[in-house]
Amino acid sequence: MDPQTRKAKHVPALERGARILDLVARSRSFLSLSDLSRELKIARSSVHTLCHTLINLELLIRRNDQTFQLGPHVMRWSNAFTLQSDVATEFASIWDQETELPGATITLTVLEGAEVVYIAARNSELSNTRIDFRTGMRLPAAFTATGKAFLSHMSDFEVRRLYPEGLPPVRTPRSVQDVDDLLKELQEVRRVGYSCDDEQVAEGIVCFGATVLDSRNRPIAGVAVSLPNEAVNDSIQQKAIANVKRIATQLSHRMGADLHGTVGP
Repeated sequence: MDPQTRKAKHVPALERGARILDLVARSRSFLSLSDLSRELKIARSSVHTLCHTLINLELLIRRNDQTFQLGPHVMRWSNAFTLQSDVATEFASIWDQETELPGATITLTVLEGAEVVYIAARNSELSNTRIDFRTGMRLPAAFTATGKAFLSHMSDFEVRRLYPEGLPPVRTPRSVQDVDDLLKELQEVRRVGYSCDDEQVAEGIVCFGATVLDSRNRPIAGVAVSLPNEAVNDSIQQKAIANVKRIATQLSHRMGADLHGTVGP
């Protein structure tokens, strides 16, 4: 569709209504008509008419103090979106077009307790001689790139509570061995915005990971790119990191995450 056609089909009132809903959803306090008019730079009379319509559609609720909150119809849309969205399906739809590293293995996991469960994997011939990631496979979250990405969203207290008796037995000599060292790793993950399993799961394999966020901006899945250690130089590492962060961002967007101002893995 060319720009002129898109412009002709544009409905300004619908856009303004969507902007009102978006602002109400983002705000940390309840907004009045004056607040909405000022923030959106829309005439108060227009905001009044739009809000009246949104209230009738149950998209907004007018509170007793004449401020607004989201209405129940929004939740019905949210529930429908959740039912219709499948992170594994979305992952499969983009992994080929997004992967710029032909020797890489790409995996998708979810967190269950102190383990990650693999729900999708595309193994490369170069890396699966060391480890073959399979759907349903479980690994300790403390050692994996996606697990570290998940854990980085927790507080130190929550991580310690997850490991009351210490970390599980190491898988390689490079596996993190105690909770204090794991917390140091997680602090670095939060700082740089991605995670790394540097031969902690399998010797000779380096993995870079990031989390996929849902519509509440909570981690629902982890994406990792794994490469043979000998194939990783500075250039390849930067490309792998950029690749996994881009895939995670695209999946988060498709899952309804609000990425404005979001930082971290």
